[in-house]
Amino acid sequence: MDTIFSKIINGDIPAYKVLENEHFLAFLDVNPLVKGHTLVIPKEPVDYIFDMDPEALADLHKFSQKVARGVKEAVPCKKVGVAVVGLEVPHAHIHLIPINQISDMNFSNLKQNLNSEEMEEIAGKIRQALKTEAGE
Repeated sequence: MDTIFSKIINGDIPAYKVLENEHFLAFLDVNPLVKGHTLVIPKEPVDYIFDMDPEALADLHKFSQKVARGVKEAVPCKKVGVAVVGLEVPHAHIHLIPINQISDMNFSNLKQNLNSEEMEEIAGKIRQALKTEAGE
């Protein structure tokens, strides 16, 4: 299955990566609902998140939890909301969205139009927060 996410995994399309390991990748959504909107994906291509092996699904959520802590540290917000929609790209993914009110999670809202400098700044702050949490 060749999707935009598989192209990001393979390095064919650039992304504002915040965390990666051998199984998962987290990067900023280029059409964010709010600053810091991050996507977490498995590197193993699977369309429907609930078709994932139960252990892999649990590991995806553990990885997402770590990323969410970095997002919350880096982006001023009350909480980091979580959404799994799965219709826009046929590759399982979790949305981590910094929220201050419920409407911040409304996918009908206009998307933020951030330039590359703003995106890199946000990604850098999240990466730094994750390093600090890991004690690096």
